[in-house]
Amino acid sequence: MFEVTSSPHIQKHETVRCVMRDVLLALMPAAFVAVLVFGLRALYTMLLTTAFCIIFEYIFNHLILKKKTINDLSAAVTGLLLAMNLPSNAPWWIMAIGAFVAIVIAKISFGGLGNNPFNPALVGRVVLLISWPSIMTTWQKPQIILSIKELFSNFDVVTAATPLSILQERGVTELMKTDHLYAKLFFGYCGGSLGEISAFALIIGGIYLFMRGHITWHIPLTFIGSVFLIGLIFHISDPARYADPIFHILSGGVMLGAIFMATDMVTSPLTNKGMIIFGIGCGIITMIIRLFGAYPEGVSFSILIMNAFTPLIDKLTAPQRYGFTKKIGGK
Repeated sequence: MFEVTSSPHIQKHETVRCVMRDVLLALMPAAFVAVLVFGLRALYTMLLTTAFCIIFEYIFNHLILKKKTINDLSAAVTGLLLAMNLPSNAPWWIMAIGAFVAIVIAKISFGGLGNNPFNPALVGRVVLLISWPSIMTTWQKPQIILSIKELFSNFDVVTAATPLSILQERGVTELMKTDHLYAKLFFGYCGGSLGEISAFALIIGGIYLFMRGHITWHIPLTFIGSVFLIGLIFHISDPARYADPIFHILSGGVMLGAIFMATDMVTSPLTNKGMIIFGIGCGIITMIIRLFGAYPEGVSFSILIMNAFTPLIDKLTAPQRYGFTKKIGGK
């Protein structure tokens, strides 16, 4: 005898808390590298931003709206992802404003987890970037921490340019003078936001999420692949003006965005075909902003723009319903 039930047909014993816990675990390698390179200031930023997000979630959802969502860890994930998009030397009030925008405006105001059309952490980051561009583009100079003494002394902030800002302001020739540029970008020894300095650490986290079944290859590979292809075309056309595609993949927020931000289950398409369209769109918009825009980076803007197209992509790529015959010629 078969038991007939209505959808959804849940086949996995996973909860929102389990998924969010895995995302937090996947971010640990990148968090470790951030602390190793920027010291306790990085840890302070991650802890404080996460705490602000949890506090705002508790105040507005638990106390005001009487929704008990504080235990699903979604606020903690939003807080850590927001911290990964901030410079290590950001002041505490920037973290508080970013957390408020992410949790209250971008998430709770739309109905809470599962209803938000835009990635909350990226909304917080973009609002901060547009409102306080000087603070959001002042980067701490990297310094490998080799002792407890250095860990604590690293609070003295010395600013440094990011590879993308060097490319935009000084050109490819000056960028290529950086010693061991690609090794620094891959393993993590350059200026930038906490979560974008080590492609290696982000790949480890991405592999973990893939093995756990929380993400698929569709968005990350098409996002990164489109960035590579466009970067290759422009680099071949004028190597003296445009950096090579490997640089574009390893620098800035491409890896962080492709693996952790664009793959957000709520704000990305549901179908495999839709995910491919979404990833390609993110890559194209990212490169348009990088190559022709006023900002040296375009990952955050590209993902938010494609978030707006997600409902349309879902509608256009929805599979044909069982037993439904598509009419031809309107008949």
